[in-house]
Amino acid sequence: MEANGRVCCEPGCTEPGEFRAPPLEGASDGGPPAFRWLCLEHVRAFNSRYNYFDGMTAEEIYAAQRPLAGWERETRAFAHAGTDPGPRWADFADPLDAIGARYRREHAPERTDGKPLSGQDRTSLKTLGLAATADRMALRKRYAELVRRYHPDRNGGDRSHEAALQKVVAAYQQLRQAPAFA
Repeated sequence: MEANGRVCCEPGCTEPGEFRAPPLEGASDGGPPAFRWLCLEHVRAFNSRYNYFDGMTAEEIYAAQRPLAGWERETRAFAHAGTDPGPRWADFADPLDAIGARYRREHAPERTDGKPLSGQDRTSLKTLGLAATADRMALRKRYAELVRRYHPDRNGGDRSHEAALQKVVAAYQQLRQAPAFA
């Protein structure tokens, strides 16, 4: 461990304070705990005399040591329905629409024919500007339309759309072979 310039807090010790120990005055008042930093020799001495049960009554010690301690409380996952509704999405600020976008993507409308779409299928459909419900005929029609728009032979020799044309061709080739469009 690194001492980061800290010196052991034991009186008279000049060794680096590499190990933290709880403060002498006990738990903090709600703020961050003010740990004591000890050298290896003094942290070993502290650990040898530390007693978790110090100051507890016999009943408190029994309650802490019994085999099922903590199991009597229900966690939220197992709480009865209606008693703990859990967090609501409306309670969270989502300025980047990260939660909502993921939810919409995972719960997007499925195809009417029941054939599932992969993530690559959805990306390719987005490239072509088609909905998830598009069929093979709509796919061919949209592909022909975009090729006419972007191909240099069809748009007066404008080669500025070559990258878009390559994306359209790749998307069509991928979808043409996808099980959802077979």
